[in-house]
Amino acid sequence: MEVEVKLRLPNALAHRQLTTLLAPFHLKTHRQENLFFDGAAEQLSSRRAVLRLRFYDDDARCVVSLKAKAVLVNGVSRVEEDEEDVDPKIGRDCVAEPGRLGSVVESRVLKRVKEEFGVVDEKGYVGLGGFGNVRSVYDWKGLKLTLYEIECESDEPERAKEALEEFLKENGIEYSYSELSKFAIFRSGKLP
Repeated sequence: MEVEVKLRLPNALAHRQLTTLLAPFHLKTHRQENLFFDGAAEQLSSRRAVLRLRFYDDDARCVVSLKAKAVLVNGVSRVEEDEEDVDPKIGRDCVAEPGRLGSVVESRVLKRVKEEFGVVDEKGYVGLGGFGNVRSVYDWKGLKLTLYEIECESDEPERAKEALEEFLKENGIEYSYSELSKFAIFRSGKLP
């Protein structure tokens, strides 16, 4: 189970203010490409699941993720997540031909999709599109923060959220609780 605090920044000004304050805590920045897939008969989305291939830094790394049963309440997201690295070339081949996802036999995650969701043959997968983003990673007060929206994976989300909210308020940075996942925002056509 992945548990994250998710706070949305309303505009570029708030993002700039926050990145300036967090600059001393910056660890790295990733360029990411996120591509989503479903079964041809919507076997995943009909059961509140998402299959994603994420490419990091021009194909330096590719991760296949299965997320299911997401619940996002008051800025805290809880989602069942299973992910693993796959060869970036295999990932790119699957993007070009989504049916290839069904033949990646060395992937535990894709095996789960086949067994648990019934997405089986080459015609079984469809690409849904995707988006790119730049994600900066910071180590602030023992919390690993990522910025696109503010995200913080934590075993103690209420404590992490309280600390983040206090920090943002002290520095006059506007925010709100995220109400939708980035995938849901992408599907609605409202990605910034």
